[in-house]
Formats: sequence, C-alpha cells, structure tokens
Amino acid sequence: MERVVGLWLNMSKPEAQTFSLQIRPWFESRGWDVLTEWKEIIEHRAQFLISLGGDGTLLQAAREGASFGIPVLGVNLGRLGFLCEIEREDLFNALEKVLSQDYKIEQRLMLSAVVIRAGAVDQTHIVLNDVVFSRESTDSVITLQANLSGEPTISYPADGLIVATPTGSTAYALSAGGPIISPNVQAILLTPLAAHSLSARPVVVSDLEEIEIILASGKQCMVTFDGRHSVRICSEETVIIKTAKVKAQLIRLGSRSFPQVVREKLKDRWHE
Repeated sequence: MERVVGLWLNMSKPEAQTFSLQIRPWFESRGWDVLTEWKEIIEHRAQFLISLGGDGTLLQAAREGASFGIPVLGVNLGRLGFLCEIEREDLFNALEKVLSQDYKIEQRLMLSAVVIRAGAVDQTHIVLNDVVFSRESTDSVITLQANLSGEPTISYPADGLIVATPTGSTAYALSAGGPIISPNVQAILLTPLAAHSLSARPVVVSDLEEIEIILASGKQCMVTFDGRHSVRICSEETVIIKTAKVKAQLIRLGSRSFPQVVREKLKDRWHE
C-alpha cells in the first residue's frame, strides 16, 4: 500500500512553509510520499493530512477531507488554536506517534446549509463551524424566524444570528455570548447577534432537528458559511440547516482533554 501524507498550508504564514520544508525529508526518510496539491492528495488516497496554520487552516483541511474520509492533524502556528491538536514545538514527537498509530480519530458534526429561492434549491454548503446571518445596513434591524422541523419556534429581532456546531461554539458564537459545547455533544446552537429583545436567547437543539431560517423582516441580509463563502438573501427567502451526512475527522493524540483546552485558551488559572 502506498504511504502518502498530504500537507495543507496557510500560505500567508512563512512559518508554515518553513515547517513544510522540514516535514518533507522527515517523511521521505521513512518511506512516505509527501503531497501538497489537493488533486494529487485525492488521487493517491493520502492516509492523513497535516494542516499547518491555525484553526482556520484546520477548518479548511477538515472540511475538504471529510468527503473523502481523510483525517487531519492540526498544527497550531496561530494564536488561540482551540481545534489544533499540537503546538509547533511538539510537531515531530507527534508525528512519531501518528506513524506508530498511537492516536484516535475524533469525528465532528458538520452542517448542511441549503439556500432556497422561489421554492427551489439555489446552493448548498457544508460547514464545520457555523452559518452566520448578518444585517448589511447600519440603521435597521432584521428579524430572523427559526422554525424547528417545520414548526415556528422563535424569532430573533437582532443584528444577526449564528447557527453553529459544537466545534463552532468556541468560535464566533462564543464571542457573541453563546455557551461552549463539548465536541462530544451532538447538538446545534443558535446564538443571536446583538438581540433587540430580552426573550431572544441562545438555544441548543438536537442534531436531529431540521432548522429553517427565514428573513421575516428586513430587505436583505448576508449569510456566510464558515467565514468563507457569502450569499445575500432577501425578504422571505430561507436557509435550511441540518446535520450533514459526512463528519470531519480529527486526529487526537490524547495529549490534551477538552476541559484542559478550555482552561488553557480562556486563561482560567483557578485550579492551578
């Protein structure tokens, strides 16, 4: 069996390119091929990907790898790094563990978001973090109606709304006042942005729910998928969000538990 590893680099970080130059001979000396072009990575069926960057880089790699069942090892070259498994100084020790198969695969829930216009599917996106609805104008409020499995549930008069996975609960949703959800919990989080009603609160629902978001008032708003692709929807147009059929696969070495990551990243020193 051909032994292939793929590299997914954040090309804006010179450090990522520097590490890639060190990784290639390290793997080649152990009989592995190292590929950086996505088409070649798929054709040669890479056993795993290494993302070199931050959480955003890992998101991209995991999202693309999910459809092909390729797990990802995240190396944090950024700042916060909730998702990345290892820090730069631990890279080669971690790679030794991976090659000796001393790791686990953690599956992360992903969302499918379908934009509906004039009663027909306009486009579909798969996200690992979140779907964000945000008003464009600075002088008006929009109302987003959330229906759960076809039943009207809650209206959000607000600047916007975040529909997030447990993975995305530590991203934009966290800064908007949403709860942190363990990645082991199979749930979907709705968090309003600057809500204009005291009753508009974050809601956590089952991953079995189909969530229909309707722009109930306001002329238009932007919908952004994992911070990458954006589309404008108009009044009464909808986005249907539900659990995707595929899951992201992250390589975990067992070096850090989720509570430990939360303590480290949020600087909670109470228990030290």
